[in-house]
Amino acid sequence: MEDDLVSEDDILLRSEKEFHDAAKANDVAKMEELLKKGVNKNAKNNIDRTALHWAAGAGHEQALRLLLEYDVSVDDKDNFGMNAVLLASWFGHLRILQILVNIGAKLTCKNKNGLNLLHCAAQRGHIKVMEYITEDLEDVQLDQPDKMGRTPLHLAASHGKLEVVEFLIGSGCTHGLKDKEKNTALHLSARNGHAEVLQKIIETAVELNEKNQEGQIALHLAAEEGHYDCVKLLLEGGSDVNMQTDKSMNALHYAAQHGHEKVAQLLIEAEINTDAVNHHHTTPMHLAVLHNHSFIVKLLIDAECDLDFADYRQQTALHIAAENSRQDIAEIILMAGVNLKLVDKQGKTSLDVAARGNNVNLVDMIIKADRFYKWEKDNPNGDSDPWVGVLLTFKQDHRLETEHIRSVLWRLATKYLKPNEWKKLSCYWKFTDAHIRAIEQQWTGYKSYKEHGHRMLLIWLHGVIMAAENPIKGLYEGLVGIGRKDLAESFRRKANADTNSPKKCTTM
Repeated sequence: MEDDLVSEDDILLRSEKEFHDAAKANDVAKMEELLKKGVNKNAKNNIDRTALHWAAGAGHEQALRLLLEYDVSVDDKDNFGMNAVLLASWFGHLRILQILVNIGAKLTCKNKNGLNLLHCAAQRGHIKVMEYITEDLEDVQLDQPDKMGRTPLHLAASHGKLEVVEFLIGSGCTHGLKDKEKNTALHLSARNGHAEVLQKIIETAVELNEKNQEGQIALHLAAEEGHYDCVKLLLEGGSDVNMQTDKSMNALHYAAQHGHEKVAQLLIEAEINTDAVNHHHTTPMHLAVLHNHSFIVKLLIDAECDLDFADYRQQTALHIAAENSRQDIAEIILMAGVNLKLVDKQGKTSLDVAARGNNVNLVDMIIKADRFYKWEKDNPNGDSDPWVGVLLTFKQDHRLETEHIRSVLWRLATKYLKPNEWKKLSCYWKFTDAHIRAIEQQWTGYKSYKEHGHRMLLIWLHGVIMAAENPIKGLYEGLVGIGRKDLAESFRRKANADTNSPKKCTTM
């Protein structure tokens, strides 16, 4: 068969490809057969790998020895800068490395990333190879940096190789060296969540609050990645929980931004400043809302953070919830109680922001909350039904107990109220101008007033129920108050005729 190229994607002849495959499989007989036929023993594939690379990387001693008998090139590098000794070290083949050392392979080599023999073994966790390199080879430097400025300890810590870390520390390496990003081994083990390695490094009494080029300490990196055990170890070791980065981020900012609940709880228990502001004047609460982490929001509220704190746009957490349509989070915030009068840099309240975004449900929730807050203020000793406090919510009401009255309000809004009468009712019930504007923001056509009226009535009903008042009585009085006594009498009769009505208007 003609010895042509294997494919357009490779540069090996078929016989050379067979030779490489035989080296990978440790098929010495096939290799010898091809060598006798004159195959190019140093042939390189499209990434500059030779048969020796494959034999060394796979740990095939027989194939390796055969190639060495034929005096192949020992120090050739592939496209990654890896030669046979580096591959042996990388894959932990001690016997292969010893053979190559004995025949005079170059030992000062480095790959394209600047990794030497010790780096390769350290990153991959090959402790026997490391022992051989440090004990039997000359001029081995434990703290030699690669192109990123990382020593073998950096690499072992970053990849969680505990036995290697212990070996290097025991061999006298320097514990606190920094790479080109100013990270120590402590930073790297914390960022990658290697708790056992982190504990070992902490035991060497390194500085726990050392900053990298971003001003981050190990605690920041562990919190950012959500590594609970590492955060716990660092706090127990004395790391400063309130340390801030060059951008003024503390560990809780990171936990809140990424939604790491257990880490956030741990930091709060360690008395971190829950209202710390970063370079955007943003608190952890702002970040938790922005990234939709409701459990973090609850944690921060329980920790009594300042919900009215404004960021660089003068936005509170509720502004951000409104802007990003975070209804569940808005409910949590509204239940906690906030100042709804605060405005952002554009002079907009959270209600304005929700209305501008056409978020109807959120608009209605904020109006309900605003009216409820006012009722609480006006009735400091108000005694409502016992279930009210338990069932307090500002979301849409879908309960069976209110189904009848809600259907009454639907008929009233869609069939009986004239275009401007819903506004008259809202004024009678002391809705503010801002409330009315927000409701009217939603425009669905010339009959929008029906939807506006229905929403207003449901908001009003929420307040009546929270105050434990009679909704039919309140509705009757409201209709009479705007000059629609005829309508009031009609709805009273229909409501009282329904035996399922929860509260009949018997006092009117």
